[in-house]
Amino acid sequence: MKRKEEMTWWERIYIPEIIRGLSVTTYHFWRNLALHILHVFGYARDTRAAYTVQYPEERKRYPDTYRGSHRLTLKEDGSVRCTACFLCATACPANCIYIEAGEHPDPTVEKFPLRYEIDTLRCIYCGMCVEACPCDAIRMDTYVHPRIWGYSREDFIETKEVLMERSRKLAAGGRDALMIELLESYKAAERQA
Repeated sequence: MKRKEEMTWWERIYIPEIIRGLSVTTYHFWRNLALHILHVFGYARDTRAAYTVQYPEERKRYPDTYRGSHRLTLKEDGSVRCTACFLCATACPANCIYIEAGEHPDPTVEKFPLRYEIDTLRCIYCGMCVEACPCDAIRMDTYVHPRIWGYSREDFIETKEVLMERSRKLAAGGRDALMIELLESYKAAERQA
């Protein structure tokens, strides 16, 4: 039986990895310093020095596969597409979706959600609710991250009306409409503080 090779003394003290890490950090430090100095004098303007996004003044464009805040999709008549089947709430590992079903006034539709709430403090944004929905009623394609400020737990519970309004705004203003609204709300909250 062949015995597993043990690490040498040199490998156990991790000196090569420490030196490699310091060399990467030192390289980025001197490169960014040199580029910032060149920018001051008007050179190398097309080369970006720092890799940090200065949010909210500038922002990264989220990819199409980004799981953002939830929204409830709408039918052509503007009503919610959800049939209150509870599959999204059942599939949710964080147990953050609350649905209260009721009879629909239209006799051709069996039921619809009277209340549909998502507790964003509990949500882990896994997308299981989207996968479980048989009628494509819930999506996470809003391209915005969840709101990060509030003063009570109720501020982080998104109601059916809020989730439906996101679909209306996306339809009216396009992909960036919700992000622009989110940034404006942050600026308004900052002015009030």
